[in-house]
Amino acid sequence: MLVFEGLLPFIAPQAWRETFRRMIELKDGQLRFVGLISIIGGLLLMLLSR
Repeated sequence: MLVFEGLLPFIAPQAWRETFRRMIELKDGQLRFVGLISIIGGLLLMLLSR
């Protein structure tokens, strides 16, 4: 998991900063939705890797 999380700041640090700047501006509900999508995506990746 840390390998995937480290790819964007390693390859494109400016895009990584911009992404986090935009996430700070999101409302709580929007941020929760992003978190939910991340959880579902992670679970799907785990299921597909079995």
